[in-house]
Amino acid sequence: MSEKIRVTMYNEYLEELHDANCAKVYPKGLHGAIGDYLAKNPEIEFTAVTMEMPNCGFTDELLNNTDVLLWWGHGHHGEVPDEVANKVQRRVLNGMGFVPLHSAHMSKPFMRLMGTSCRLHWCDDEKEVMWTVTPSHPIAKDVPEYFVIDSEEMYGEPFGIPNPDEVVFIGWFNHGSVFRSGVTFRRGNGKIFYFQPGHNSNPGYYNPHVLKIIENAIYWAKPDFIVPNREDYFGKDVIKI
Repeated sequence: MSEKIRVTMYNEYLEELHDANCAKVYPKGLHGAIGDYLAKNPEIEFTAVTMEMPNCGFTDELLNNTDVLLWWGHGHHGEVPDEVANKVQRRVLNGMGFVPLHSAHMSKPFMRLMGTSCRLHWCDDEKEVMWTVTPSHPIAKDVPEYFVIDSEEMYGEPFGIPNPDEVVFIGWFNHGSVFRSGVTFRRGNGKIFYFQPGHNSNPGYYNPHVLKIIENAIYWAKPDFIVPNREDYFGKDVIKI
């Protein structure tokens, strides 16, 4: 791995361009808000790709030089090419860190890695109190016992994911619903952290605690090294059995 943590963020970047409310909240896109924060960290090299780019911006060179992938998707999961989703899944299994954000619970890569429906209960625009339930976890470093997000799209249980390795954060919404808002998994050689806040019409990605959690997740998910694909590792003359 390089000296810097090479972080790529995929963002659909459609609503911010075509919806006035979303554009007002995120004039530079969701990836712009997160990228501006991460740019302050000299140990992180940040790249953003969007859906309207060829193959959603995922060249083999970019993916093979990504240590941690952030993924934000919402209403266009089905338009991500299967080939891209398969390559992301393979790269995670080989060791790349993966941080799906908010509606990326229904993204093709996350669903392939989970193997379940990933569906959940939903409504919009509720106050959320985020509770740190595993304060010793590296992703919770410098995060308070709880913090408030004034307006967020509500996700609620049941959440159709496999049992997580760890539940780091639980969200409570003001009409009583709770949600496993920050959970970890290991798949193959890769580490995955799913994090719930971040609807594109709510200003969650300006919340300093939300941004700190994403930054912590990058450090936690970064690999020491990524195992090459078998053919690359053994050479082109590997015996096929």
